[in-house]
Amino acid sequence: MAFAGSTKPVEPFRPKKRLGQNFLVDRFISDKIISFSGFTHEDTILEIGPGKGALTLPLAGKVKHVVAVEKDGQLVDWLNNRLHQDGFNNVTLLHEDILKVDWQTLKKYFEGRIPVIGNLPYNISSPVLEKMCRHSQWMGQAILMFQKEVADRLTATPGGKTYGALTLLVQYHAEAFSVLKVLKGSFFPVPKVDSMVVSLDFERPYPQRGGHEAVFKKVVKGAFSHRRKTVLNSLKGAFRDQSRESLLSALAACGIDPGKRAEVLHMADFLRLSSLLAIDNGVGR
Repeated sequence: MAFAGSTKPVEPFRPKKRLGQNFLVDRFISDKIISFSGFTHEDTILEIGPGKGALTLPLAGKVKHVVAVEKDGQLVDWLNNRLHQDGFNNVTLLHEDILKVDWQTLKKYFEGRIPVIGNLPYNISSPVLEKMCRHSQWMGQAILMFQKEVADRLTATPGGKTYGALTLLVQYHAEAFSVLKVLKGSFFPVPKVDSMVVSLDFERPYPQRGGHEAVFKKVVKGAFSHRRKTVLNSLKGAFRDQSRESLLSALAACGIDPGKRAEVLHMADFLRLSSLLAIDNGVGR
């Protein structure tokens, strides 16, 4: 809903633990995030989880329009009133769950790709990322705050403990790099861990494309399903219709040592393997 109507005094708002609400209260951090985004007065921006407006309010003063999606109806009313009091008329507040909203509906607010900003609740970070990747053809630059552990996974490189399926699935669709570490004291209530702002540029996906994305996802998730197992043994669980010999042959054809673990393989390795397995399974013929 777009805000309209009379205003009331802004009352204190108590965060809801069940919704993972930790509000950014450091204006210096808000300004740094918005400054880094490079969004201008010509841009319409999608904000996920505006909360009490730590990003919404300063952002509204710099861009053409903000479309903010908030699940908490009480918080929508609170922020609606705050925006009125501060004189902003270029924010559309949508009382929706970002995980359930029809992104075709969101797309109507944007002429081209969708630029995104948001301080994501920790408990929905991965599902939101998966949804954005499914609609990657619509997405532009995304400036998102995550729990630092999740951010480390998004920007990881092969060989480390943070490198995994989420790393590959996101980096396939967008160039990812860390922007700003945010200490836990910058939030209320104070969370148990620090956060990190990450830039995801969906207009700069990984340059090599897979033959069939569904098979690529299956290979990646299968390979990391048992991190301590070899890539061969992990893939056996994901591709039960494939014999050990056929998987060994596919790995050999891709130059992959079957005794290695998935965490040492590069994106190109997974793409070659998924393309070959897609052909072997008659996918995309």
